[in-house]
Amino acid sequence: MIWVSVLALSAGAVSAQKAERKNVREGNKLYESEKYTESEIAYRKSLEVNPRSTEGTYNLGNSLYKQGKFPEAAEQYQLIAGQGRRWWLRRKGRHACRRCIITWGNIFMQNKDYGKAVEVYKQSLRLNPKDDETRYNLALAQKLLSDQQNQDQSQDQQNDDK
Repeated sequence: MIWVSVLALSAGAVSAQKAERKNVREGNKLYESEKYTESEIAYRKSLEVNPRSTEGTYNLGNSLYKQGKFPEAAEQYQLIAGQGRRWWLRRKGRHACRRCIITWGNIFMQNKDYGKAVEVYKQSLRLNPKDDETRYNLALAQKLLSDQQNQDQSQDQQNDDK
C-alpha cells in the first residue's frame, strides 16, 4: 500500500515536470521566432505548473523585456538574481546569470534609476571582472547618476533662492 502511494506521487511529479518542460520548450520556439507575447503565455503556463521554475522565470523575464514591459521583466530578473542564481551558475554557467543581471541593470537605466543600475552592474562585475561591456555600462550609469544629482542640487538651490 505504501509503495503504491509513493509510486502514484512520483508519477504525478514526473507528469508535472514534463508539462513544465513542454511549456518552456514551446516558449523557447516562440521566442526564437520573435513571437514574444505568445512565448510569455507559454512561460507563464510553465510557472503555473511549477512556480519555482528558474528557467521559466528567466525566460519569462526575457520575453517581457523584448516586449518593453520593463517593470515586469525586472521583477522576474530580481527573482532570478535572488533565488535562482546558484541554479543558473550550476546549469548554465556564469554567463547566463551575468546576462540576467546586466539586463536587469539595463531596465534600471531605461527607467532612469541610475543608482540601482550602478549597484546591479557592480554585482555583474563581481561575477566577471573582465567584462568590458558591463564596465562601460557601469561608468555610464555612474556619470548619469552624478549628472542627475547635480541637476537636482541646482534645482534645489534655485528653489531656495526664490
